[in-house]
Amino acid sequence: MNKVGLTLLTAVFGGAVALGGYKLIENKKLDGMSFEEKQKVYFANNPTGVMSSTGNPDFTQASAAVAPGVVHIKTTYSRKGSQQSQGSPFDMFEEFFGMPQGGGRRQMQAQPVQASGSGVIISDDGYIVTNNHVVEDADKIEVVLTDKRTFEAKLIGRDPNTDIALLKVAGKGLPVVKMGNSDNVNVGEWVLAFGYPLGLQSTVTAGIVSATGRDIGILREGQQQRGNPFGGGAEQPLASSAIESFIQTDAVINKGNSGGALTNASGELIGINSAIASPTGVYAGYGFAIPVNLVKKIADDFVEFGNVKRGYIGVSYVPITSELAKEKGITEINGLYVEDAVAGGAAEAAGIKKGDILTKVNGKVITGSPVLSETIGRLRPGDKVNITYKREGKEKQVSLTLKGEESLKSASGASGKASKSATEIYNKLGASFIPASAAKKKELGVNSGVVVTQVNRGGIFDYFGVERGLVITEINGKAVNSVDDVESALGTTQRNIVRLKGVSPQGGAVQLSFPVEY
Repeated sequence: MNKVGLTLLTAVFGGAVALGGYKLIENKKLDGMSFEEKQKVYFANNPTGVMSSTGNPDFTQASAAVAPGVVHIKTTYSRKGSQQSQGSPFDMFEEFFGMPQGGGRRQMQAQPVQASGSGVIISDDGYIVTNNHVVEDADKIEVVLTDKRTFEAKLIGRDPNTDIALLKVAGKGLPVVKMGNSDNVNVGEWVLAFGYPLGLQSTVTAGIVSATGRDIGILREGQQQRGNPFGGGAEQPLASSAIESFIQTDAVINKGNSGGALTNASGELIGINSAIASPTGVYAGYGFAIPVNLVKKIADDFVEFGNVKRGYIGVSYVPITSELAKEKGITEINGLYVEDAVAGGAAEAAGIKKGDILTKVNGKVITGSPVLSETIGRLRPGDKVNITYKREGKEKQVSLTLKGEESLKSASGASGKASKSATEIYNKLGASFIPASAAKKKELGVNSGVVVTQVNRGGIFDYFGVERGLVITEINGKAVNSVDDVESALGTTQRNIVRLKGVSPQGGAVQLSFPVEY
């Protein structure tokens, strides 16, 4: 071999070694990045070339860039229990999961049940975000791309409190939807909704952002509110770990769109479509998407920790309404009224107490509970947050270090006592019970139960619409078979929230959570 050839061979070999080493280091570095950081690297190497369509509603480029990264999710279930349709316009399972509609009892089905939804690829190595309710309790999850490639997906994590789930498929070099910044979303701007609605293949619709920071009560399973989330009544302050701060859009969304992408006109992901409000079960002008900034945090938590790390301020609060302002002599228009500060919580440690009015979080005006819940929901235990509050007309600002759920549970259970006596809570229910007969339990397929025989006017059950004939099987996670069992279970109530499970007179599964004080 001549000298020139040897030199050339040496150069090629050296280059290959260097390139291989670089790729090895790059892959290790990518493994430690958040999804947002990975996307910056990905789109630096793969520019989309998509330009904003604002001012000129031509969405062809955005549609071409996004559609390949929105997938069809097909789920299979070996069995489904009886469920009761309540006819609610916010029945998320009905509206998006493709299950049959209509009231009445649904019988157990022997054959496998199939349903479908949508998902969004957020990294080229196969991570996909969707809704929790799309994949919850599924025995098999199948992902189909627009190019017809099919993968079986592994569930990495799911979070009912935000309705977000993260999947993983074994594909490489998959098309990715670029994540945007939901903090920059403005009412009136053009948006596109992508998904697989009504059994159709990849579909895109256009509309505008109708509102931001919407709290529609859909994630507080079984919890009922005073009035209507679209107006006509005061909000009901329920203690809940659910985070609702939806982007509302009039882009057409239907069954099957759930878990799909809501993007801006530049093709950047700003939300994950999650719900619709409709009296008919199909599009009626109101669609809701989870802000992508919250999605990023939840997805990163699943990969890094295996579950969601929630930070808590440690307060219970209610929105300021005209009625509350008059009652308390409050002059504030915006803000949240502190009803209590959890013992040992971050707020109490910082000096916040009952009667204070939370007005800003990290400098952002608190116009309602969604502003605070989403901001805190994007943080973890140990993170610091600046809270501005008013006490007796004077404004103060404190820096809180968020605490984890474990510390709150420890604080609330430190004394070993319920927040109220079991007898007091029992009397507040305003109801009478008898043990369910053995025949009734067998008919409903339950092992425990008491029957609600009377609901008194003015009691908690009357207020929240609990009906006679309801068979309550569990209270606060404890099986109940007698009046004594009911009172004993009520004695384990935490933070003044009672949780019960049962079966309605029509045979539908019921889960309710409601406050002792209302």
